[in-house]
Amino acid sequence: MESGHHWPGALAHRGFRRLSLALLLSSFGDWLGFLATTALAAQLVDGFEGQSFAIGAVLAFRLLPGVVLAPLVGVVADRFDRRVTMVVCDLLRFGLFLSMPLVGTLTWLLVASALVEVLSLIWIPAKEASVPHLAKEQLESANQISLFATYGTAPLAAVVFGVLGVLKVRTHESAANIGLFVDAGTFLFAAVQVARIREIPSHSESVSAGATPSVVQSVREGLRFARSSRLVRGLLVGMLGALAATGVVVGNGKTFSDTVLNGGEGAFALLFGSVFVGIALGVALGPRLVRDVSRRRVLGPAIVGAGLSLVFMSAVPVLALVVVATLLLGSCAGLAYVTGLTLLGAEVEDALRGRTFGLVNTLMRLALLLSLTVAPGLAGLVGIHRWGRFDVNGASVTLLLGGLLAVFVGGLSYRTMNDRPGIPLRSDLVRVLLRRRVRGPLHPGLFVVFEGGEGAGKSTQVSRLAHLLESTGLEVVVTREPGATEVGAKIRTMLLDPATTLSVRTEALLYAADRAQHVATVVRPALERGAVVISDRYVDSSLAYQGAGRALSLDEVAQLSRWATEGLRPDVTLLLDIDPEVGLARATGSPDRIEQESLAFHRAVRQGFLDLASAEPTRYLVVSAVQTPDEVHAAIAARVLPLAPAQRLERV
Repeated sequence: MESGHHWPGALAHRGFRRLSLALLLSSFGDWLGFLATTALAAQLVDGFEGQSFAIGAVLAFRLLPGVVLAPLVGVVADRFDRRVTMVVCDLLRFGLFLSMPLVGTLTWLLVASALVEVLSLIWIPAKEASVPHLAKEQLESANQISLFATYGTAPLAAVVFGVLGVLKVRTHESAANIGLFVDAGTFLFAAVQVARIREIPSHSESVSAGATPSVVQSVREGLRFARSSRLVRGLLVGMLGALAATGVVVGNGKTFSDTVLNGGEGAFALLFGSVFVGIALGVALGPRLVRDVSRRRVLGPAIVGAGLSLVFMSAVPVLALVVVATLLLGSCAGLAYVTGLTLLGAEVEDALRGRTFGLVNTLMRLALLLSLTVAPGLAGLVGIHRWGRFDVNGASVTLLLGGLLAVFVGGLSYRTMNDRPGIPLRSDLVRVLLRRRVRGPLHPGLFVVFEGGEGAGKSTQVSRLAHLLESTGLEVVVTREPGATEVGAKIRTMLLDPATTLSVRTEALLYAADRAQHVATVVRPALERGAVVISDRYVDSSLAYQGAGRALSLDEVAQLSRWATEGLRPDVTLLLDIDPEVGLARATGSPDRIEQESLAFHRAVRQGFLDLASAEPTRYLVVSAVQTPDEVHAAIAARVLPLAPAQRLERV
């Protein structure tokens, strides 16, 4: 892993940069290949009916592998060397795309298209299962970049294919043939990039440990896990709904533009582009917008938003408003994609990750392709006719039905994944719409906060970091919450005494009172004189313990802490992540009032911390606390040392 200062987010990791370039090329190749193969299919036969059949056959042959191989493709990513798997898939796709124009028959085009789809179905879960190893601490950033590479290349591929059509006049070679040659080259270059990545483990953790189940066992385990996991079920429902909603617009857009908007090709191009621009906006800005909301509560409302956009489009056929609704639909879908992929990468164990991503990716492709093909057929079935005083258009009806279905699917996904039952969603939505951020004044010091569950080893790492910084000549103030002040010590006794009974709101108020005194008398004075302040716990502990653990409103807890601290935020937050069962087993002595809480409580707290970290990847560093103390310290030092106050003084 490489720590970079010039590359943002997950791109700071060299291995992930190379994988992203390979994905960019592969995705561009996929989109260009989609356009080129359909064009070649029409080119190889004569007559309208024959061309329609040929294009439909190509789409069917790309759809068929996903239907047949859904349970199998992810097994490859779990059983075999993932880097080698991706390289081989890219080389084979290079050969197949190169052969299509050279062979020049419809039969081979259909066979080669199906084989390309099989290889894509294998390549993607191998890639998805590798990302957490390349950018584990910036997983949401990595998924945002991956989705940009995947969907952002679609408009580019369309432009390139159009340019190739112009070149046809000069080269006397069809745009389809030129496109397939270019496409083949992208996969060859992608194979070279992946071959250079050394950070990808050769096998999943289960295979590396010697546990090598048979293919049948692997398939059964993957399907059993998908059925038994509420998370995977909820993600599948939500992500499939998002893709289906997007597919309805793309598949039905041409008919809708011609017969409802009366805008022709121009309106269709505008809608097509708006979908992908919206997806890009949702991927880039969505996670920041909902950064204080549990990721499990985000997916369902995002799908509902996409569905309502479709309903609006069907009811208000005004081009300008339809474009806005399409942008909103794409944004909701983009947020759903990045949320789903982040949750899967963070919470599915490595031994099952390839199979899980294989199943999810295959079903997503299936949903997209089905919506692309079913939507126009349904619109044609309804047709255009007059019903009483109303004109009924099949395109509008299809959008309406697709929107209502997406709303239902979004609600089902939310019910399945909601991790804060009893807390109304409107409190999260109001927080998103009316968020107010108060930032403290810039200071010459450095504020470092350690967070994590019980037994994560914070005390050890606080001490080691303080010693390292002091050795460079910096003033270091080590403190903690609660109990760093005289007033705080009395509050700490009340908070942690097992014999004390407190209501959840009293508990939150006591933590805020301790924090107010702590910031006013210890933290802020030290920062203003240029010291490094290292605190064991701060505001995010209240958000995790009282918000996620006690199920109080995160907005209310955050508001209370912002008021108590006058908006002072850490410069960097170091989250030592550990399974609560392991952490609690490490604890020594008699358990205090918090340590005595149930395992379910501590698991909710851990998830609360992870949600906060995924929402603000630039402020957080997530380090696995099951590593050796030296490994944990090395990761922390690499993040904190570049932020030394000597450099910050120049900016104040």
